[in-house]
Amino acid sequence: MKIDIKEYTYPLIEEQIARFPHSPRDESKLLVYKDGQISHQIFKQIGDFLPDGAHLVLNDTKVIPARLYFTRQTGALIEIFLLNPLQPSTVLPIVMDETREVVWHCVIGNKKKWKADEVLEGKFTLEGRSYKLWAKQGEDNAVALTWEGDWAFSKVVEAYGNIPLPPYLKRESQESDLTDYQTVYSEHEGAVAAPTAGLHFTDAVFQDLEGRGVKKSFVTLHVGAGTFMPVKEENALNHPMHSEQIIVSRQFLNEILAQEDFIIPVGTTSMRSLESMYWWGVKLIKGEDQPFSIEKLYPYQDHPPITARESFEALLKEMGDEGQLVGNTEIMIFPSYTFRVCKGLITNFHQPTSTLLLLVAALVGEETWRKIYAEAGQQGYRFLSFGDSSLLLP
Repeated sequence: MKIDIKEYTYPLIEEQIARFPHSPRDESKLLVYKDGQISHQIFKQIGDFLPDGAHLVLNDTKVIPARLYFTRQTGALIEIFLLNPLQPSTVLPIVMDETREVVWHCVIGNKKKWKADEVLEGKFTLEGRSYKLWAKQGEDNAVALTWEGDWAFSKVVEAYGNIPLPPYLKRESQESDLTDYQTVYSEHEGAVAAPTAGLHFTDAVFQDLEGRGVKKSFVTLHVGAGTFMPVKEENALNHPMHSEQIIVSRQFLNEILAQEDFIIPVGTTSMRSLESMYWWGVKLIKGEDQPFSIEKLYPYQDHPPITARESFEALLKEMGDEGQLVGNTEIMIFPSYTFRVCKGLITNFHQPTSTLLLLVAALVGEETWRKIYAEAGQQGYRFLSFGDSSLLLP
């Protein structure tokens, strides 16, 4: 099996990349692909085009200021980019509540200037008082962070860190990004990139959708920096997919089972979450080890016919009294994938030769994605994280 990544590109010029979000959020452009036709709308009109019985699934992760800067006594600047927690747990809510010490796997900028046994020191301010924060290197790019005061790590990183904007924006973060690079429904801290399809939603849009009977549910996938990793392999299947953590509640599963007919994820992270949950359930039904970890090509193996309802009911049964399930996925969705849960997608316009573009192609088809992106370019749509939106209903 081979996916030639060179087939998944299109001309994208710098002027098409949105450096800042549209204001107001819900007046960005909306490309609608429905019944085989393309039309051009405004995002706040999205309720006019959602099918009857639509049930939106949104990712309520919250971006943390994961980019930390420390200055050595020599004046050298060291950048620490938090990727995945290692201690006291790999489960993000536990780590964000920690009040003493955390260890993260990181990308370290200017690492050669940071001596192995050197402890870096910084300062942050909370409630009018100044506190110290220390960073110490471990093995394999692990960094231990300790701090003064009994503050939860979520408060510390919020006070000290910087919002990690996507590298293709080619600008430093600024104060407005603290709100602009969050969805209005963000809640659970832990992502290092925003689920940007949700940036267009406002309270007014949600009120309109509720009045139309459109249901919504929230799942949490903490978006990792790997979402921006370019595909460098000629065969995209050799690309090392990043693993991301998903947290699923009992309430969410019950809501999906109550109205499973027309599930439409908001963003590729919600789609990856929903489809991964299906495969978690398949693993449970098949009695496989490590049921809550989906390898990138697991869906393309031979599996018995299992419905989405059967899979989600298996997850509910496994959940027991815990109230939630926590797992990881590195699922890779590309043309030939059969969607088990999702009937459409709300998403922005993605980078050429990216795994997210492969996902869109898997949903709408090889020729259709090219037609959509060509027309978006001709109609002056803004692309990537702060860009315009699309509603795809194949």
